[in-house]
Amino acid sequence: MRLPSFLRLSTRWAPYVFISPFLILFGVFGVFPLCFSLYLAFQSWEPTGGLKAMEYVGMSNFAFALKDAWFWKSLRNTLWLAVASGVPQHLVAIPLAAFIHTSFKRLRDGVIAIYFLPYITSTVAIAIMFNALFSQDYGMINAALAEVFGMRHIDWLHDATHIKPAIAFIVFWRYVGFNTVLYLAAMQTIPGDLYEAATLDGASRWRQFLHITVPSIKPMIFFGVTLSVIGGLQLFEEPYILTTGKGGPQQSAMTSAVYLFREAFDFNDFGGASAMSWLLFLVVALLTWLTNIAFRPRKGHA
Repeated sequence: MRLPSFLRLSTRWAPYVFISPFLILFGVFGVFPLCFSLYLAFQSWEPTGGLKAMEYVGMSNFAFALKDAWFWKSLRNTLWLAVASGVPQHLVAIPLAAFIHTSFKRLRDGVIAIYFLPYITSTVAIAIMFNALFSQDYGMINAALAEVFGMRHIDWLHDATHIKPAIAFIVFWRYVGFNTVLYLAAMQTIPGDLYEAATLDGASRWRQFLHITVPSIKPMIFFGVTLSVIGGLQLFEEPYILTTGKGGPQQSAMTSAVYLFREAFDFNDFGGASAMSWLLFLVVALLTWLTNIAFRPRKGHA
């Protein structure tokens, strides 16, 4: 059946028509919220009053954010959690991927699926599970520590000293498998001839790992670390659920993302929350740039 002439597409416009659903959705749910957030950062707005209630306040929201003690505390908490959960991820994932790569052949896919499972599991389910595991009186973690080391029971989720290590461990546990998959994929692209030549030269497995495996997967390490930096600075779900959205005792686990949420929906200050979100964006951009510099090839070593 031949289409009517008004339904036919010219070869010039057909690609744009076919890609338009994505562009429309991206514009509505991506570009517009981003631009509106930037506009809102310079406004004082009471949402219940509608859009007409907006009042231009210039840089006042940014000045407020830079003077807000809670904002700086949330940023320190975020950086602490990003380092405490991110660094061990890669220190464990790289040798673990190397072990899986050399020790498992036929069962490799099944082993990887087990390690990857936490990453695809619902964050809410993970938080509920660890909420039970970290329970002061009935949690298995306290029971194990008491049995093995004779330690007293720790109130992990209601003590300002222990809640951040608990959250960092949960984030580490969730994402270490994802990084392992990344590094294993990179290791599978390394030519086997390099290892054979190194073995003939008498290089041990440790030296092969240091001088062949790690340099060969350096681009993937840069990619993984960059994802950890960006994800760690936007950490929201785990601390929000485990602290019921309040940031824990003395706001010791209140990340910047959690505080932005509270600033907007608990304190009804959408302008201040937008300004803080753009300040957080600058921090993410700065640390990502520094990560890029750290992994940039040095002259004479390219």
